[in-house]
Amino acid sequence: MSNTSIDTPPGATPAGQIAVSPNNPCPFLRALVANGYVGGDVVSLSQLSEIVGDASGQTGFGKKKVRMATWMVAVIANGLGPGRVFKSATSGAVLDRLRNGPLDKHGGGSRILDAEARVNDEQIDRLASFGKDCKDPAGGIEIGLTAKEIETFMAANIKRDGDAARWYFPILMKGEWPVLLKILGKGEGEARYLSVAEVRTLFVERRLPERITARLPKPASR
Repeated sequence: MSNTSIDTPPGATPAGQIAVSPNNPCPFLRALVANGYVGGDVVSLSQLSEIVGDASGQTGFGKKKVRMATWMVAVIANGLGPGRVFKSATSGAVLDRLRNGPLDKHGGGSRILDAEARVNDEQIDRLASFGKDCKDPAGGIEIGLTAKEIETFMAANIKRDGDAARWYFPILMKGEWPVLLKILGKGEGEARYLSVAEVRTLFVERRLPERITARLPKPASR
């Protein structure tokens, strides 16, 4: 399969956005940085977890769970050494230095975003092939993946990685696509789904849906 890139070249920035380092491989965090919600350098874990909690739309205990899960992931994102974890806990996570960290699968997983932050369109099409027609609560039908299809997609990614897959990849994946489903998903319960069109926009344009940005505080900078 060819590596057809549809993103802007490394170093280029879409109009109205802030440049994002290719060393930030998380599409959700890339959108937050690009649109000024957080900086690309050191971000306190309290600020980061609060924004993710807001984006989730959860309230009360549900929001606290999202914030705690975000904190636990972010505190090890730059390294697992005691000194590095302590620094992350007290000073914050460096979003521009996530690549090659404990959460980086080095080409495993979906393969949508490469090491230079270029998007492979064919891999988004592959994601869509695991989806199905889903009823948009706002009206209409679109291709999406429910939790069941996401599980199938992640299992297929592990199988495709073959001997390159590590035992902990399934654990890392639990903090990726299922979390995106919780934050960006449409609908409720088992019918909740992740829109492939919105995934494409997230990766390519580094934009979050308006229903998500409406939950967030005003960007600090643009």
